[in-house]
Amino acid sequence: MHYPEIAQQIIELKNEDLRVRDQLIQKGLLAKGYHEEMKAVHDKNADVLGDILDEIGYPTIDKVGEEGSQAAWLVIQHAIGQPTFMKRCATLLEAAVKENQADPKNLAYLSDRIAIFEQKTQLYGTQFDWDEKGELSPQAFDDLAKVNQRRKSIGLNTLEEQTEIIRKQAKKEKELPPEDTDARKAELQAWLKSVGWIN
Repeated sequence: MHYPEIAQQIIELKNEDLRVRDQLIQKGLLAKGYHEEMKAVHDKNADVLGDILDEIGYPTIDKVGEEGSQAAWLVIQHAIGQPTFMKRCATLLEAAVKENQADPKNLAYLSDRIAIFEQKTQLYGTQFDWDEKGELSPQAFDDLAKVNQRRKSIGLNTLEEQTEIIRKQAKKEKELPPEDTDARKAELQAWLKSVGWIN
């Protein structure tokens, strides 16, 4: 590992993210839209990590170790109000994956998240949302057989298995479907426009 101090800094960003997330879950506030406190943590972390990218490039395993690289990915994945930052990171992560210096699963999750925010279909089925029946389901994807093939190629379980896991986790964290699905969709559209994911 070339940058142990930077690795520690990135891990601390991740820990702060998870600490605030857990607090909001305990208070039952996480499922009610994008909470201001969570947004503030995500934006601050993206700013700090952006400076790190300027200094050392993508935080690959050889630069910051396995834990540091995973922590960087979590910070990136959660920077949902920062389209330019997330897209920049996806490009850098793709290069790192090609050099076997980052986890291809992380690239799958990040590229899927970007695709969904841009209202395109995802390739790996990693992004879920509440459906009309009040169940968490994978968001738009192209073809189930192809999705499962792609998932298998990078060591992920099937989409059917993942759906079961996601639904169990939501029950455990007491997540509930939105009371008004249409209002939530309208809120999401407005938010996507306001931060620049869509025009």
